[in-house]
Amino acid sequence: MKKINIFTIISFFNLFAQPLLSQEIKIARLKYDGGGDWYANKTALINLISFTNENIKTNLFKNEEYVDAGSADLFLYPYVYMTGHGNVNFNPVQSSNLNKYLTSGGFLHIDDNYGLDPFIQLEIKKIFPNKDWVEIPFDHEIYHQYYNFDNGLPKIHQHDGNPPQGFGIFHQGKLVVFYTYECDLGNGWEDASVHNDPPELRLQALKMGANIICYAFSANL
Repeated sequence: MKKINIFTIISFFNLFAQPLLSQEIKIARLKYDGGGDWYANKTALINLISFTNENIKTNLFKNEEYVDAGSADLFLYPYVYMTGHGNVNFNPVQSSNLNKYLTSGGFLHIDDNYGLDPFIQLEIKKIFPNKDWVEIPFDHEIYHQYYNFDNGLPKIHQHDGNPPQGFGIFHQGKLVVFYTYECDLGNGWEDASVHNDPPELRLQALKMGANIICYAFSANL
């Protein structure tokens, strides 16, 4: 029988509960060492929270929070967002903490902000030395939670002309790390004035983000 994570059940109930009946759920941005700009896309998560609360009636706390990779507070957040352009470094304490978090029901969304990839490829092995990235097929439920993305991730910004790809790390059959690569998804969540993206492109980014949020809360049920 599949083990059910009580932490996830409570979080899933609260995510869609009426605000007067349930405590709001908080999500966070991951703060990491190495000098990279973990704080990039400053308006992204706030806008995603607003979109999901308004359009799919989630019950997320309206402000994002920040959590260090090695902090015990990591376990307070069922969904954690990581982005940036530069160097990432997880020390042994942080790597161990992230491993425990992810194998206990947590979910990490890593959003490649053009420049993160060479560093995250090294650092993910500190968290899961015996696991490899798996490309997520287009029929996976993360692409069909609330909105359907039959062709996988939307392409928000062009850099090298490569297609967007979604990669994952699985634990006991559950996707626990979702890596959005060559996509710039978080850029599409930013205020419209930041990148001047067309409204329909921003909408696709926000819809895909909403799917990721829904999956993070529902995967253990």
